[in-house]
Amino acid sequence: MTDSDDVPGRELGWSAAEESDHEPNPGPSRRHDPVAQGGPEASRQPSADAGPTSEAGWSQPFSAWANRVAPEPLPRPQPDGEPQFGEPDDARGSFREPPQFGPPNPSRPYAPSGPQPDWQEPPPPRPPADPPQGHPPAEGRAAQPWGGPGYGRPAGAAPVAPGGSYADRIRADQLVPARKPLPGRGWRKLLYGATFGLVNLGPSPDELREAELAASIKSVLRGHYKIGVLGKGGVGKTTVSASVGSVFAELRQDDRVVAIDADTAFGKLGSRVDPKAQGSYWELASDRHLDSFADVRTRVGNNAAGLFVLAGEATPARRRVLDPAIYREATSRLDRYFSISIIDCSSTMDSLVTQEVMRDLDALIVVSSPWVDGAAAAGQTMDWLVGRGMTGLLARTVIVLNDSDGHADKRTRSILAQQFGSHGQTVIEVPFDGHLRPGGVIDGTTEMSAATRRRFIEIAAALAGHFPTQADRDRER
Repeated sequence: MTDSDDVPGRELGWSAAEESDHEPNPGPSRRHDPVAQGGPEASRQPSADAGPTSEAGWSQPFSAWANRVAPEPLPRPQPDGEPQFGEPDDARGSFREPPQFGPPNPSRPYAPSGPQPDWQEPPPPRPPADPPQGHPPAEGRAAQPWGGPGYGRPAGAAPVAPGGSYADRIRADQLVPARKPLPGRGWRKLLYGATFGLVNLGPSPDELREAELAASIKSVLRGHYKIGVLGKGGVGKTTVSASVGSVFAELRQDDRVVAIDADTAFGKLGSRVDPKAQGSYWELASDRHLDSFADVRTRVGNNAAGLFVLAGEATPARRRVLDPAIYREATSRLDRYFSISIIDCSSTMDSLVTQEVMRDLDALIVVSSPWVDGAAAAGQTMDWLVGRGMTGLLARTVIVLNDSDGHADKRTRSILAQQFGSHGQTVIEVPFDGHLRPGGVIDGTTEMSAATRRRFIEIAAALAGHFPTQADRDRER
């Protein structure tokens, strides 16, 4: 290039590349490229694909050079008609960047030489980069379900169904290890104590069965539940009444349980539960100031197990005959404060008081001795129920073979149990226990033998199996 050719460049502020003190820039801007502007230097380029050549002697493909430098809009015309260009330092490429080599990029074709129109088609958008593993793109996070891919779940996993509560899904039984229950008796308990708690085999099968029976006794009870006890004199009817009532009182401490003496022949239920009980039917029925349980408490007795008792007429000097009206008035007042009633009935089925008791019973216990005469009386009681159409009450009857003197024959007990059980009734044998001798006070089940206590728990569990599920008194009797 001659000095005359460089005059227009000086007037416009250009400086030749040979006069620059710094290294040539390998990535000049397109607006300084005479080829892109269609100037007279376009004919000097060797080819359309070749980029500018530096003094170092390397050549760069123009397509790669065009990819590095973003296209700039054409300069706006100035008032004097000459375009105004920026300084060479405005080029976006840096002369310190190394040259880029590679094949032409088809997405950014080289602009043809020659004059360009005022409007240029914008370059096609670049495809978005793939998001990092484990993080969804920002524009897609709002559409992602909670727990979907990108939130700690694998990409192929099914989405978690919405709804539910976080607190409901946190279950203590899955987080806190269950503690094995301790044995309560037997050699398992001895082994646990001898090893200082290192060896815990847990409760025995017999203990587990007893725990199931206790859970049945503690089941939900709605309304009142009345259990009658029938049997021939001398078979242990009063003993069974006090023992079953004590089991209910011990295991159902949230409910109040009362035993009622409805035997018109000088019943002894009060003396077997609480000999110091002062109240009776007549005092309870005539008291008009029973406004709370504390007022009723003064008219009944109780034992150590928590069983309350309403005694009958115990003094022969002032003989007062119990009639159905007095019985109804007294028991209606007890129903306000007691959930379970154990009623010791008379041995005479034709008694008016016994028939009044049978009107609102929910379950029945028929006590028999393991001998022929006691079993015959129990059979007559069952026939009496069938003759009066009390089939519903008959289905909720438990037959107790009580060995009150310890002389029962094993073969006889087995035959009687089979004969009574063939009609569908539950039959339970109670062995002889010296702690339940006649005349003694029954303070609970702690003084009973393990076998006797287990039998009375079975009786109570069989009766609790007929608890009403709702507070109604109209079911079939």
